[in-house]
Formats: sequence, C-alpha cells, structure tokens
Amino acid sequence: MLYLSSGCRDALGFTPEFVIQQGGTHFIADSFSDTDYSHVHSDMLDTDDPDADQACVYMMWLYIRNADDVPVLNRVVSFKCESCIVCVNTAYLDAPFKDHRELEVQALDGAMRRINVTKQRMARDEAERALAAQGKAPPRQNARSVYPRAAFVLENPTSIVIEACESGRRAEGPLIAFVSGSIGRIIDADMSDLNNYPFLKLVAPEDMLRVTEYIERLADSADVVFEKFSLLQRPKVIEGDVPVDDADNRRVVVESLGAAARDGIMLLLRRVGHRPAPQRDSVGEYARAKIHSGDAGYVSLAELVSSDCETTDVPESWSQLC
Repeated sequence: MLYLSSGCRDALGFTPEFVIQQGGTHFIADSFSDTDYSHVHSDMLDTDDPDADQACVYMMWLYIRNADDVPVLNRVVSFKCESCIVCVNTAYLDAPFKDHRELEVQALDGAMRRINVTKQRMARDEAERALAAQGKAPPRQNARSVYPRAAFVLENPTSIVIEACESGRRAEGPLIAFVSGSIGRIIDADMSDLNNYPFLKLVAPEDMLRVTEYIERLADSADVVFEKFSLLQRPKVIEGDVPVDDADNRRVVVESLGAAARDGIMLLLRRVGHRPAPQRDSVGEYARAKIHSGDAGYVSLAELVSSDCETTDVPESWSQLC
C-alpha cells in the first residue's frame, strides 16, 4: 500500500500512516484467507499482455476492523491501471457483522459476472500443485477488457478555487497529479505530458460546464459519482503545437467513476464510443451527434455500481456513509 487518503481516520479511526505501515489486509475481519484479496487483480500481472495496463473494475464487500476492534462493512470498488490498484471504499457504519468465509467479487461488465475468488484460488492452487508434481509450469492468464480505461488523480479543486480568488486569475480547474499510461489508448496524449496539466483542457468545449459541475458534485459527495462526457481526441497539450481545429477534432465519449477525499479527486475514465465534432446551430449552440460504439450491449457503470439500497441489497438503515 503506497497511499491512503485522510478519510481513513473518519471511517476507521486509524491514521493513514498506521494502516500503510501495518498493511491493508491486516485489518480485514472476514475469515477468508488474506491471500484471496491479493488474487482479485492477479490475472492482470502479465506485462507482456498489451491489455495489461487497462483498468478492470470489481466490486466487493469486506468487513474491516476499526480502531475499537469493531468490524465495519465496506463496499470496495477496485480497479487496476498498469502497476497501480486504486480502491474506493464506502463504509456502512450501522451494518451488522456477518462473516464472509469466502471472498466474492462482482466484475463490472455487461455480464455482471460474480466470481468466488476463494474457490477460484483454491482450485488454482490445486492445479499448480499438480503441475509442479509433474515438473510443469502453470499457464499465464490474462484478463482482457473491451473498453480502454485510464486512471486520473486530480489535485483538490477547493484549493484551486481559493487560489484563483486570491490571485484574481480565472481558474482552469484542478491539475492532473497522476494519470496512467493507458490514457494514450483513449486520446492522443502521453502521460508524461499531462502531469500538472489542467484536466478541463482535455474536455470538449460543449461539455465544459457539465464536467465543472461534476467536479463540484464530487467535492460535495462522500460516495462514488458517475458522469458521461466527451474528451478531445487531439488536445493541445505541448506548448507550440499547432492546435487542431475544433470542427476536425473528434470527440471521445467517456464514462467517469469518480470519488473525492480531502487530498484530491480520483477518476476512472472508460471509453464507450466516439462522435464527430458537433456542429453549431443558428444561435451558436452545439448540436450533439450520435455516439458510435462497438457494443450494443453496453451497460453503464452507474447502472452497475450504485449506493441505492434497491440495487445494492443494502438495507436503508445502512445508509450512513463516511
């Protein structure tokens, strides 16, 4: 574990430094093996796989012990981009403890696959022992994703607003503190050029207001928030580059899963299609074009992950979030 937001103290009563020092699995209260959690993303460790740096999103329920040694139910939305695994935890303080003897995760895709990680791990261990007895190496497995995804970490937008007010300059939105290399599969940009770059400059002009309001909603929410918007296929990132005319700059439609903490904002962007640059009508307003997508069975992340009790089987009494 490399980083944990300061919200850990509110949810569990521990400082982030203490949890990082002990290791995340040390606090899991469920009785399944600690190694099961590490198996959730293990199929994506093959660096020879061209899709290995795409995020694969899972949702799981874990009981995590707080500073009073009381198990607290956590909904974990977890995804991997390249060598980084990002988790968004939502704590349900009033949920009664019910030991999960086996770790089950839900893959967030159109099929809504439920995977029993414990049983899968036990079967794999048995198969590997059998192969080892025969002097053979186990096969390498890869998890592939239909939709390219990229992870962003943005600086805290509240500090940007304050700084803009004090300096009198116009805020350009939060700067990008981190972006995964898979961003190059979504838009024509390199991760090294996007560090400390204003995120809003990647957004299509017709969706600027929508994304600004989305960032404001993230700052006010304790849960994951979803939005769909367009990025520019070829943004002007490097100073001195000839900008692409707006009418020739194709839009890349992405769906965003976002969460905010005091430290900043985390975004997972999933490309769901593309559209040509919209035409302007007689009053100068953008007219939206049809989204071109290769999958008619697309199911949005907002439909797959929800804090609505009816869609997550969470009783209404569990609605107190950290």
